[in-house]
Amino acid sequence: MRVVAVMNYKGGVGKTTLTANLGAVAASRGLRVLLLDLDPQTNLTFSFFSVDEWHDRLKDSRTIKQWYGTESPGNEVSLADLIVTPERANHVLKETGGQLDLISSHLGLIDIDLELAARLGGTTTLDGSKRKFLDLHGCLRAALEDGRFSGYDLVLIDCAPNFGLVTKTAIVASEQILVPAKADYLSTLGLDYLAGNCGKLVEQFNDFVNHKGGSGGHRAIDPSFLGVVFTMVQIYSQQVVLAQHTYIEEVRLNSRVPVLDSKIRNSPRHFGDAGESGVPAMLGASAKDEVVREFDRLADEVLGALALPSGGHR
Repeated sequence: MRVVAVMNYKGGVGKTTLTANLGAVAASRGLRVLLLDLDPQTNLTFSFFSVDEWHDRLKDSRTIKQWYGTESPGNEVSLADLIVTPERANHVLKETGGQLDLISSHLGLIDIDLELAARLGGTTTLDGSKRKFLDLHGCLRAALEDGRFSGYDLVLIDCAPNFGLVTKTAIVASEQILVPAKADYLSTLGLDYLAGNCGKLVEQFNDFVNHKGGSGGHRAIDPSFLGVVFTMVQIYSQQVVLAQHTYIEEVRLNSRVPVLDSKIRNSPRHFGDAGESGVPAMLGASAKDEVVREFDRLADEVLGALALPSGGHR
């Protein structure tokens, strides 16, 4: 099982659209994929379930908020018990042999970061403080090591556009980080800052792991950046428009984060009503569609980097 965090400090960069459709394409190639929605906006969840379905079936007992909201995440609510299988998307996938599952988010997750931060205090000894840090930051990683997740090939974690404690648990749990970004000033401004903060988190976590008596069974982490994938690009005469191309090349040459070759164009026709059908756009579009081809190339690149079978194009 490979675990990938999908994140960017900047919102509105197509992060959720990318997560839903990349997961769907991977599942259409016969992989078992789990999507984990850690964004309080809950848009990934609403890409598969209507608001009414979420209220009736998930809101009170089947969301990630119930897991993080316990005194010690994982002790009272099992993460695996929160998995749901979106029926409409999987009906489309039934001939492929793949599966797409989801752990739903909750609008109230926005309050959880403050609650988690409060739990880091209250310990008077250095060893106790480090142990609490490791237990809290490593809670999602430990939960995903439950044998009930072993059947998944790929876990994609849709992170909130911040660097709060919930997002940090996703980084600790992940082997790779994928960064969707628009080719503009604001969307690329924080890439190196993001890389720096991730590096500091990894360094602190590993320092505490190596501290005598502080690890409590935790292991060192080494998440790396799979890369930046530019989304919502404008295409003219089969080429990215010059203004956006300039930003892409600037990031490629100067950023600490590598840039993937794949790009996803801006397409309101495909993504403007995302979520209404409960089926990601790439599962319903023609294989000859240019956006489908772009997601196929992205899946080739991502799955290849993760050493997962890429299967065939549709």
